[in-house]
Amino acid sequence: MLESGDLIFVRDHTEMGQAIQASTGNYSHMAIFLDGQVYHATVEGGVLAQDPEDFFEAGKVYDLYHYEQIDCTEVKKRAESLLGAPYNASFYPDGDGYYCSQFVSEILPIFDTIPMKFGEDNQEISDFWRDYYRELGLAVPLNQPGTNPSQLAQSPRLQFKERYMDDYNH
Repeated sequence: MLESGDLIFVRDHTEMGQAIQASTGNYSHMAIFLDGQVYHATVEGGVLAQDPEDFFEAGKVYDLYHYEQIDCTEVKKRAESLLGAPYNASFYPDGDGYYCSQFVSEILPIFDTIPMKFGEDNQEISDFWRDYYRELGLAVPLNQPGTNPSQLAQSPRLQFKERYMDDYNH
């Protein structure tokens, strides 16, 4: 059952999703559910709020986690204040806007930053990320402070709640 304050962790099979999962772990995206809306930072739209039926898609895996001490009113106020911020496509800590786990960390400030990883198998920087940053014209922010969905999911402050099957519409 989806409840206000739930953190939603997503696993998907897009090229970007696979690259993030290969470098960091189980999840490629995350969002937070507050008062009937899903708040998250997206490549296409920056920080936005969506109806659950527009957020959840067939073929993706969604795991729900819960933070016992969450103050949904305060977190929602912070989320609302960031709506419309751009997507931080560089993943740099001082980049403009927010990427998904950076947004959640900003509105729910209970997570530590870690050195960012962009590797895969034995490569310190995978081909995907090398090409991605070449197109941006930036150096890969290897070991810069950051966050990722899999790291946040492993926080001892969160409890795994359930694997979410899209029962929101039923």
